[in-house]
Amino acid sequence: MTAVRVENLKKDYGGVRALKGISFEIKEGEIFGLIGPNGAGKSTTLKILATLLKPTGGRAEVFGHDVVKEAEGVRALISYLPEEAGAYKNLTGKEYLGFMARLYAKDEKRAEEMLKLGVELSGLGERLNDKVSTYSKGMTRKLLLARALMVTPKLAILDEPASGLDIVNAYEIRKTIKRFAREKGVTFLVSSHNMLEVEFLCDRVAMIAEGRIVEIGTPKELKEKYDAENLEEVFMRAIGVHIPEPVGGEGS
Repeated sequence: MTAVRVENLKKDYGGVRALKGISFEIKEGEIFGLIGPNGAGKSTTLKILATLLKPTGGRAEVFGHDVVKEAEGVRALISYLPEEAGAYKNLTGKEYLGFMARLYAKDEKRAEEMLKLGVELSGLGERLNDKVSTYSKGMTRKLLLARALMVTPKLAILDEPASGLDIVNAYEIRKTIKRFAREKGVTFLVSSHNMLEVEFLCDRVAMIAEGRIVEIGTPKELKEKYDAENLEEVFMRAIGVHIPEPVGGEGS
Protein backbone atom coordinates (compact mmCIF):
# COMPACT_ATOMS: atom_id res chain seq x y z
CA MET A 1 0.00 0.00 0.00
CA THR A 2 1.10 3.58 -0.66
CA ALA A 3 1.58 5.44 2.62
CA VAL A 4 2.35 8.88 1.16
CA ARG A 5 1.64 10.25 -2.30
CA VAL A 6 2.94 13.70 -3.27
CA GLU A 7 2.02 15.07 -6.70
CA ASN A 8 3.41 18.28 -8.20
CA LEU A 9 3.52 19.94 -4.79
CA LYS A 10 4.23 23.68 -4.77
CA LYS A 11 4.64 26.18 -1.94
CA ASP A 12 5.16 29.93 -2.17
CA TYR A 13 6.29 32.24 0.60
CA GLY A 14 5.40 35.67 -0.74
CA GLY A 15 7.28 35.97 -4.02
CA VAL A 16 9.57 33.02 -3.29
CA ARG A 17 8.68 29.52 -4.52
CA ALA A 18 10.11 27.12 -1.94
CA LEU A 19 8.69 23.98 -3.60
CA LYS A 20 8.64 23.87 -7.39
CA GLY A 21 6.36 20.94 -8.15
CA ILE A 22 7.83 17.94 -6.33
CA SER A 23 6.45 14.40 -6.61
CA PHE A 24 7.28 11.17 -4.75
CA GLU A 25 5.65 8.17 -3.11
CA ILE A 26 6.43 6.30 0.11
CA LYS A 27 5.51 2.63 0.56
CA GLU A 28 3.92 1.40 3.77
CA GLY A 29 6.54 0.21 6.27
CA GLU A 30 9.36 2.04 4.49
CA ILE A 31 11.97 4.35 6.03
CA PHE A 32 12.10 7.11 3.42
CA GLY A 33 14.64 9.91 3.53
CA LEU A 34 14.17 13.41 2.13
CA ILE A 35 17.70 14.74 1.91
CA GLY A 36 19.33 17.91 0.75
CA PRO A 37 21.07 21.06 1.99
CA ASN A 38 19.50 23.57 4.37
CA GLY A 39 16.90 25.69 2.57
CA ALA A 40 16.19 23.05 -0.08
CA GLY A 41 12.52 22.61 0.91
CA LYS A 42 12.69 19.62 3.26
CA SER A 43 10.99 21.17 6.30
CA THR A 44 8.35 22.83 4.13
CA THR A 45 7.44 19.44 2.63
CA LEU A 46 7.22 17.81 6.06
CA LYS A 47 5.05 20.61 7.45
CA ILE A 48 2.63 20.25 4.53
CA LEU A 49 2.37 16.50 5.12
CA ALA A 50 1.87 17.15 8.84
CA THR A 51 -1.02 19.53 7.93
CA LEU A 52 0.78 22.55 9.44
CA LEU A 53 1.15 24.35 6.10
CA LYS A 54 -1.18 24.46 3.10
CA PRO A 55 0.40 23.99 -0.31
CA THR A 56 0.12 26.64 -3.01
CA GLY A 57 -0.44 23.97 -5.65
CA GLY A 58 -0.43 20.22 -6.23
CA ARG A 59 -1.67 17.69 -3.70
CA ALA A 60 -0.51 15.26 -1.05
CA GLU A 61 -2.14 12.25 0.57
CA VAL A 62 -1.33 10.24 3.69
CA PHE A 63 -2.83 6.74 3.56
CA GLY A 64 -5.41 8.01 1.07
CA HIS A 65 -6.37 11.11 3.07
CA ASP A 66 -5.87 14.50 1.43
CA VAL A 67 -3.70 16.66 3.72
CA VAL A 68 -5.81 19.77 3.06
CA LYS A 69 -9.36 18.42 2.70
CA GLU A 70 -9.01 15.67 5.34
CA ALA A 71 -6.49 17.25 7.71
CA GLU A 72 -8.13 15.82 10.85
CA GLY A 73 -8.00 12.33 9.39
CA VAL A 74 -4.32 12.76 8.57
CA ARG A 75 -3.51 14.02 12.08
CA ALA A 76 -5.06 10.87 13.55
CA LEU A 77 -2.54 8.75 11.61
CA ILE A 78 0.71 10.66 12.03
CA SER A 79 3.22 11.82 14.58
CA TYR A 80 5.46 14.81 13.81
CA LEU A 81 8.79 15.73 15.38
CA PRO A 82 10.02 19.19 14.31
CA GLU A 83 13.74 19.97 14.21
CA GLU A 84 13.48 22.56 16.99
CA ALA A 85 10.92 20.82 19.20
CA GLY A 86 11.10 21.26 22.96
CA ALA A 87 9.67 19.57 26.04
CA TYR A 88 8.20 21.06 29.21
CA LYS A 89 11.33 21.78 31.25
CA ASN A 90 9.58 21.98 34.63
CA LEU A 91 8.38 18.36 34.33
CA THR A 92 10.43 15.22 34.79
CA GLY A 93 10.95 13.13 31.68
CA LYS A 94 8.44 10.55 32.92
CA GLU A 95 5.88 13.21 33.82
CA TYR A 96 6.24 14.68 30.32
CA LEU A 97 5.70 11.30 28.64
CA GLY A 98 2.73 10.61 30.92
CA PHE A 99 1.18 13.98 30.14
CA MET A 100 1.54 13.44 26.40
CA ALA A 101 0.22 9.87 26.65
CA ARG A 102 -2.96 11.06 28.38
CA LEU A 103 -3.33 13.75 25.74
CA TYR A 104 -3.30 11.20 22.91
CA ALA A 105 -4.88 8.11 24.51
CA LYS A 106 -8.60 7.38 24.43
CA ASP A 107 -8.59 5.86 27.93
CA GLU A 108 -6.31 5.38 30.94
CA LYS A 109 -5.35 1.82 29.96
CA ARG A 110 -4.09 3.00 26.57
CA ALA A 111 -2.27 5.91 28.23
CA GLU A 112 -0.44 3.47 30.51
CA GLU A 113 0.55 1.34 27.51
CA MET A 114 1.86 4.42 25.70
CA LEU A 115 3.81 5.55 28.75
CA LYS A 116 5.41 2.13 29.18
CA LEU A 117 6.48 2.13 25.53
CA GLY A 118 7.73 5.71 25.78
CA VAL A 119 9.87 4.87 28.83
CA GLU A 120 11.41 1.93 26.97
CA LEU A 121 12.00 3.89 23.75
CA SER A 122 13.67 6.81 25.50
CA GLY A 123 16.46 4.67 26.90
CA LEU A 124 16.92 7.26 29.66
CA GLY A 125 16.47 4.90 32.62
CA GLU A 126 16.61 6.62 36.01
CA ARG A 127 17.17 10.02 34.38
CA LEU A 128 13.45 10.00 33.50
CA ASN A 129 12.90 10.95 37.15
CA ASP A 130 14.91 14.16 36.67
CA LYS A 131 13.53 17.41 35.31
CA VAL A 132 13.84 17.97 31.58
CA SER A 133 15.67 21.23 32.36
CA THR A 134 18.67 19.11 33.46
CA TYR A 135 18.84 17.13 30.19
CA SER A 136 21.49 17.47 27.52
CA LYS A 137 20.40 18.09 23.92
CA GLY A 138 20.84 14.39 23.14
CA MET A 139 18.71 13.31 26.10
CA THR A 140 15.98 15.79 25.20
CA ARG A 141 15.96 14.53 21.61
CA LYS A 142 15.63 10.92 22.81
CA LEU A 143 12.70 11.94 25.01
CA LEU A 144 11.00 13.73 22.12
CA LEU A 145 11.53 10.78 19.78
CA ALA A 146 9.98 8.50 22.41
CA ARG A 147 7.01 10.89 22.61
CA ALA A 148 6.61 10.81 18.83
CA LEU A 149 6.75 7.01 18.60
CA MET A 150 4.94 5.84 21.74
CA VAL A 151 1.59 6.63 20.09
CA THR A 152 2.54 4.05 17.39
CA PRO A 153 1.55 6.26 14.44
CA LYS A 154 1.00 4.85 10.98
CA LEU A 155 3.40 7.52 9.71
CA ALA A 156 6.17 9.14 11.77
CA ILE A 157 7.45 12.42 10.27
CA LEU A 158 10.85 13.31 11.71
CA ASP A 159 12.60 16.56 10.78
CA GLU A 160 16.38 16.25 11.30
CA PRO A 161 15.94 13.75 14.20
CA ALA A 162 19.68 13.56 15.01
CA SER A 163 20.71 17.10 14.09
CA GLY A 164 23.46 18.51 16.29
CA LEU A 165 23.88 15.33 18.33
CA ASP A 166 27.12 13.54 19.10
CA ILE A 167 27.98 10.23 17.44
CA VAL A 168 26.65 8.05 20.28
CA ASN A 169 23.27 9.79 20.61
CA ALA A 170 22.80 10.00 16.82
CA TYR A 171 23.56 6.28 16.52
CA GLU A 172 21.07 5.39 19.27
CA ILE A 173 18.34 7.46 17.63
CA ARG A 174 18.95 5.78 14.26
CA LYS A 175 18.87 2.39 15.95
CA THR A 176 15.55 3.21 17.65
CA ILE A 177 14.00 4.28 14.34
CA LYS A 178 15.14 1.13 12.52
CA ARG A 179 13.97 -1.17 15.31
CA PHE A 180 10.59 0.53 15.59
CA ALA A 181 10.01 0.33 11.83
CA ARG A 182 10.88 -3.36 11.85
CA GLU A 183 8.92 -4.36 14.96
CA LYS A 184 5.84 -2.12 14.65
CA GLY A 185 5.58 -1.67 10.88
CA VAL A 186 5.55 2.12 11.23
CA THR A 187 6.30 4.11 8.08
CA PHE A 188 8.93 6.82 8.47
CA LEU A 189 9.60 10.02 6.56
CA VAL A 190 12.92 11.41 7.77
CA SER A 191 14.49 14.65 6.59
CA SER A 192 18.21 15.30 6.93
CA HIS A 193 21.06 17.30 5.45
CA ASN A 194 23.43 14.54 6.67
CA MET A 195 23.51 12.26 3.65
CA LEU A 196 25.96 9.76 5.10
CA GLU A 197 23.72 9.23 8.12
CA VAL A 198 20.63 8.74 5.94
CA GLU A 199 22.49 6.23 3.77
CA PHE A 200 22.65 3.82 6.72
CA LEU A 201 19.10 4.49 7.89
CA CYS A 202 16.78 4.71 4.89
CA ASP A 203 15.35 2.14 2.49
CA ARG A 204 14.94 4.80 -0.21
CA VAL A 205 15.77 8.48 -0.50
CA ALA A 206 14.60 11.49 -2.47
CA MET A 207 17.22 14.18 -3.03
CA ILE A 208 15.91 17.74 -3.06
CA ALA A 209 17.72 20.89 -4.17
CA GLU A 210 16.26 24.39 -4.52
CA GLY A 211 12.70 23.09 -4.23
CA ARG A 212 13.04 20.32 -6.83
CA ILE A 213 13.51 16.55 -6.53
CA VAL A 214 16.71 15.69 -8.41
CA GLU A 215 16.89 11.93 -7.72
CA ILE A 216 14.92 9.11 -6.06
CA GLY A 217 16.04 5.55 -5.34
CA THR A 218 17.68 3.20 -2.88
CA PRO A 219 21.15 4.26 -1.72
CA LYS A 220 22.59 1.26 -3.59
CA GLU A 221 20.80 2.13 -6.85
CA LEU A 222 21.87 5.76 -6.72
CA LYS A 223 25.51 4.97 -5.94
CA GLU A 224 25.63 2.51 -8.84
CA LYS A 225 23.94 4.95 -11.24
CA TYR A 226 26.43 7.73 -10.50
CA ASP A 227 29.45 5.45 -9.86
CA ALA A 228 29.74 7.13 -6.46
CA GLU A 229 31.14 5.99 -3.12
CA ASN A 230 28.40 7.61 -1.05
CA LEU A 231 25.22 9.71 -1.27
CA GLU A 232 27.12 12.96 -0.89
CA GLU A 233 28.89 12.22 -4.18
CA VAL A 234 25.57 11.18 -5.76
CA PHE A 235 24.00 14.48 -4.77
CA MET A 236 26.89 16.57 -6.07
CA ARG A 237 26.83 14.76 -9.42
CA ALA A 238 23.03 14.90 -9.64
CA ILE A 239 23.09 18.71 -9.34
CA GLY A 240 26.01 18.99 -11.76
CA VAL A 241 28.86 19.83 -9.38
CA HIS A 242 32.23 18.53 -10.57
CA ILE A 243 34.00 16.29 -8.05
CA PRO A 244 37.79 16.52 -8.47
CA GLU A 245 39.94 13.39 -8.41
CA PRO A 246 41.81 12.74 -5.14
CA VAL A 247 45.24 14.35 -4.96
CA GLY A 248 47.78 12.06 -6.63
CA GLY A 249 45.15 10.25 -8.69
CA GLU A 250 44.56 6.50 -8.65
CA GLY A 251 47.18 4.22 -7.21
CA SER A 252 48.98 6.97 -5.32
